[in-house]
Amino acid sequence: MSDLNAKPETELAGTAPQMAADDVSADDETAMADWASALAEQNDNEEISPTTAGVFQPLSKVEPTTTRNDIDMILDIPVQMTVELGRTKIAIRNLLQLAQGSVVELDGMAGEPMDVLVNGCLIAQGEVVVVNDKFGIRLTDIITPSERIRKLNR
Repeated sequence: MSDLNAKPETELAGTAPQMAADDVSADDETAMADWASALAEQNDNEEISPTTAGVFQPLSKVEPTTTRNDIDMILDIPVQMTVELGRTKIAIRNLLQLAQGSVVELDGMAGEPMDVLVNGCLIAQGEVVVVNDKFGIRLTDIITPSERIRKLNR
């Protein structure tokens, strides 16, 4: 069904942007008035407390005892500690030929410090010791955090 009294589409299209522009300018004026009143209100309040502003408290006011308690929470998390004698690359063909008694040459030298890794990250170096028929490692050098970062960048 068609409406005989309806305006042609060209007339509707011509009036719609004009109406929208009038609406936008009225909305802009209202928004500008709201912002102006908000800024005036903010300037009237010389100091806003963090609780009323909805922001976090400064970090400097945190008590040092809470930091100690936070560290205590992670002390029981297990990590994987590995001591690495050396590494080598080997072709799969040669790997399949290995049998009991085969010797694999590693890049580590005899008497050279062993790498101590925690979760795959180098943290120290040390030398192998035997105590009560068990192997252990005596740490001789601890890797500093800055040295660890430098080695990662290489």
